[in-house]
Amino acid sequence: MKGVTPQDPKQPAGRRGGQQAGPITRSGRSRLATTTDQRLLDSRGPNDWVHTDPWRVLRIQAEFVEGFGALAELGSAISVFGSARTRPDHPMYTTAQQVGKALVEAGYAVITGGGPGIMEAANRGASEADGVSVGLGIELPFESSLNEWVNLGINFRYFFARKTMFVKYSQGFVVMPGGFGTFDELFEALTLAQTSKVTNFPVVLFGTEYWQGLLDWLSGQVLDGGYIVPADLDRLVITDDVEHAVATMRAGAADVPSRGEQLLAEAEDRES
Repeated sequence: MKGVTPQDPKQPAGRRGGQQAGPITRSGRSRLATTTDQRLLDSRGPNDWVHTDPWRVLRIQAEFVEGFGALAELGSAISVFGSARTRPDHPMYTTAQQVGKALVEAGYAVITGGGPGIMEAANRGASEADGVSVGLGIELPFESSLNEWVNLGINFRYFFARKTMFVKYSQGFVVMPGGFGTFDELFEALTLAQTSKVTNFPVVLFGTEYWQGLLDWLSGQVLDGGYIVPADLDRLVITDDVEHAVATMRAGAADVPSRGEQLLAEAEDRES
């Protein structure tokens, strides 16, 4: 895409600063060569993992406790995903700002990964609209700190803890042009919806030119091959219109039963 350039790991986009390792910031000689996730998943080396991995559970538990505690009273929120490499002079950056602003005006908090690019733009739109602008950061070797437009930020060491927060505290996803990280969040949401782990969870693909090829492939080779069913494709809404994206989020939220309705249904099930 025009205006999007590869990111140099030595010169990360966004704010320059130290390496973020959960709540800890490291710079200079204290920077680590590997990330916490990498050390957890690396199976090579001596068998000391037998002794160290159980202790990691406490750190993992702490990340869930911190995330649940910080976001418990967030209210209705929508997550916006997209490339960290999108520059401020790119049209999609401006559009992401508009999405963030429109979501706040519709009564939602905005959640992003807290980084630069599309994430920064959505946080900026939400913050400038006096809304709650959430950043869920992750320890990476080439990005540092949350963007300056986040007014509620949490830094995670583990991807899986962070991804749980996106799904648990969002009523839907707006997915803008991005790379592997964006695809990961998109397909995880679709998988959770397909398997009924989440229900009434709208997913908007923003940017017809960017996403149409993916939809053509899904509706062609994937659907024709019997790997998905037509209802799986119905979960996706593709648009270039900010108002349409927000309206899709509202429509999805309207279909979600209240907690009172859920309790009543559970009681009726027990009685029957």
